[in-house]
Amino acid sequence: MKVALILSGGTGLRLGSDIPKQYIEVAGRPIISYCLETLSSHEEVEALQIVADPAWQDLIRNCLRQTDSKKKFRGFSEPGENRQLSIFHGLQDIRTYAEDSGYVFIHDAARPCLSPEQITDCLQGAEGHEGLMPVLPMKDTVYTSLDGGKSVAALLDRSTVYAGQAPEVFRIGRYYEANQKLFPDRIRQINGSTEPAVLDGMEIIMIPGDEGNFKITTKADLERFRRILTEKT
Repeated sequence: MKVALILSGGTGLRLGSDIPKQYIEVAGRPIISYCLETLSSHEEVEALQIVADPAWQDLIRNCLRQTDSKKKFRGFSEPGENRQLSIFHGLQDIRTYAEDSGYVFIHDAARPCLSPEQITDCLQGAEGHEGLMPVLPMKDTVYTSLDGGKSVAALLDRSTVYAGQAPEVFRIGRYYEANQKLFPDRIRQINGSTEPAVLDGMEIIMIPGDEGNFKITTKADLERFRRILTEKT
């Protein structure tokens, strides 16, 4: 089974709004609804699991009535103290109905521009592997510093350096084990979804990412998304 795990438990208010960014309405719809529709309508996605605070679950259910035409929604998972704990909670729930040999497709609710092509590339590319991560090449010269950015220590070969992107795909059981090994404390220090997999020696392949699949974090990101929708109409 191929399950999309949608992370919507964040409460960040950096946009200056009084609600989390994934629930802000753009063109008459909450931001989360855009990725829900894309994932639900994709033939290779078989189930949807959503991490969300109970306070927002009714809003999400309303979105699903409009976007989940294939009835793929399986349930809500409890948000964790950080992003990785939210993922772990989602994995625990997914394992009650999906086999460990299946795949979990991890996506942020605040990334509304996910394309069907990127979903296909990720899910098909992961077949036969333990995990997959889209990446973008480094366009700028990259340096390291050993004194907190006060001086340059070394120049990196940017042809060997990549920026990790979302969404990531992992084999469910193997990824669950990798996360479980980080308890009780280290899992709270994880910064990216692929980090537990790398730490546990999982085989993670890379495919080209999509610069258009940006995460809405700032007001500028929100305005960029509004412009994209305006250009489509």
